[in-house]
Amino acid sequence: MTTPAPIEYLYGVDSSVADDNRFYEPPRVVKFQITKKTAKRIYYVASEDWEARRRTGFVNRQRIEADGEVYQRNRHWSAPDFHLYLNPPELQQHAKPDLAALRAAMAAAHPDRGGSNEAFIAARQRYEKARTEQPAAA
Repeated sequence: MTTPAPIEYLYGVDSSVADDNRFYEPPRVVKFQITKKTAKRIYYVASEDWEARRRTGFVNRQRIEADGEVYQRNRHWSAPDFHLYLNPPELQQHAKPDLAALRAAMAAAHPDRGGSNEAFIAARQRYEKARTEQPAAA
């Protein structure tokens, strides 16, 4: 009895960002199952939750095996399979700033508490920047 071949994948990044921060989702790696390999192409299943039908895509095999990644010119830049990788990509996770600590530092730097005007202004700018860049909770 033969053992089944392992399932292989291509990887993309879903970084869908809505127009407002209420619907922010961090980027995530998406797997696309490889269905067939030929000398020139690698075929994969490109089916998303929002797509009504199952779609098959393909990439240039020589290019993705040489570079480890390839761009799909026939896909929209926001599609998860626009930029495909041979191995799972490393996503940069941005650490969320601690707003409570920034607020405490701002209060400690206040001139009424022994701080200087410059230190308070700089601390307030850091706090305001972190507050406005942080996505709203769902």
